[in-house]
Amino acid sequence: MRTSEITRKTAETDISLRLNLDGTGKSHIDTGCGFLNHMLTLFAAHGKFDLTVKCLGDTDVDDHHSVEDIGICLGDAFREALGDKRGITRYGSFLLPMDEALILSAVDISGRSCLCYELAIPTEKIGTFDTELVEEFFLGFTRHCPMSLHFKQLAGKNAHHIVEGAFKSVARSLKAAVALDGSGEIPSTKGVL
Repeated sequence: MRTSEITRKTAETDISLRLNLDGTGKSHIDTGCGFLNHMLTLFAAHGKFDLTVKCLGDTDVDDHHSVEDIGICLGDAFREALGDKRGITRYGSFLLPMDEALILSAVDISGRSCLCYELAIPTEKIGTFDTELVEEFFLGFTRHCPMSLHFKQLAGKNAHHIVEGAFKSVARSLKAAVALDGSGEIPSTKGVL
């Protein structure tokens, strides 16, 4: 079973996270940030990942440390659950319409960290959530589970729809990339990812 449990405790956050790559989309999310709770619930459901996240963070300052550190923990969890990546498909992409927004994401679980982030979120906040933190979340994620992750916004002006579309699209791209192809081989001519 491809699962992992991650804990991370700093002066700014105390996080526990459990992940099952081969789940059904069940989630229990308590990040201290309502909007991120919603995005991670969608992420789990659309990727069919079982995900539990508990974060105690210094949200009295702002949400930055919690959002970034949860991205780091989720990346660590994916890396641990994937092991040597033997038998994975490696690549995945998904074009997701979210009302008027259209978001393309593509992933290569390559062992090399690269985030190409082309979202034009038209507002600085969604509710109390700072929209610049979406990129910070995915930077932490891709740095800790080294992969190439590309986002491209093809349409849309509603900030909520753009961000929600991004989380859903990435979840579906990742689900395709971590799927087992039955070969039991590492999908690289180098023999390692």
